[in-house]
Amino acid sequence: MIPVRILGTASVLPERAVTTGELAVALGRDPAAIEQKTGIRTRHWAPPGTSMAGLGAEALRRALAAAGLEARSLRRILFVSSMGGDALIPATANRVAAELGLAGTCDAFDLNNACMGFVSAFDVASRSVATGLAPVAIVVVELGSRIISVEDPRPYLVFGDAAVAAILGVAREGEGVLGAAFANDGTQPSDVWMAHPLVTGVSERVRFESSHQRIVEVALQALKDATRSVLEQARLSLDEVEWVLPHQPNGVMLRLITEMLGVDPARIVPVVERVGSVGAASIPFSLDGLLRTRTVRAGDRLLMVGVGAGISSGAVLYQAGG
Repeated sequence: MIPVRILGTASVLPERAVTTGELAVALGRDPAAIEQKTGIRTRHWAPPGTSMAGLGAEALRRALAAAGLEARSLRRILFVSSMGGDALIPATANRVAAELGLAGTCDAFDLNNACMGFVSAFDVASRSVATGLAPVAIVVVELGSRIISVEDPRPYLVFGDAAVAAILGVAREGEGVLGAAFANDGTQPSDVWMAHPLVTGVSERVRFESSHQRIVEVALQALKDATRSVLEQARLSLDEVEWVLPHQPNGVMLRLITEMLGVDPARIVPVVERVGSVGAASIPFSLDGLLRTRTVRAGDRLLMVGVGAGISSGAVLYQAGG
């Protein structure tokens, strides 16, 4: 076990809620059919000029309040985003720290692993805490509305914006990471892609390069493999895990993931219907929802499992303390 404790979480959504009906009408499509196909009812889009650092800092302030901590107690800040943050240089994590008035008290850097970013950061943060660097903040911000266009309906109809923060600290007895499994298969055909504008010289948008069926097949297999691997590490069965928090790219995929794993839907915290596809913020958003709306008891096990472009995949199995 890697001894670590989730001290506090928080999530922030931009004020503007955008319904699937609005987007369907803009595309000249049937709203009911699109909502059924995507399993998404609403998503939130941030107004122009919104900074990732500012939105992330607000989520972090709320997580610190939930943890009962002052910002100056943090020893490390990990900023996670699938789209690179506010600037290429410097790391957006630096600006998040500055927003909280921190100067010279902790390190801060960015991490990008597509939709797997939070799970990867949770592993890095856990190992940081276990080796004496605590507490550590993970700040995830996805502004998917900036990288979509009405000309490409597939991402346009599902992407949303969100910010989430989680703070990890010193564990109490019996709590921590029971297993962590990660994999990557870059030999797979490209699935979700966004080119670098400094390379192409044009403003870029995200695009899906594989068919829906191909993406579903690859994602389900990767999630299945990651789940099996982390459970083997912990020498547990999925029936012994109280809560399952999978990546939620859309409502239909969430249903397929639930069926593939054979998990009672009551053990999952669905969020995609109201926030849309929010990349690396998907799993921590459901984690925050779990801790705020459900009863998590001492000894409960939480499986966070995801898949992202790359193809990256992985899972972390966490056991809660008192």
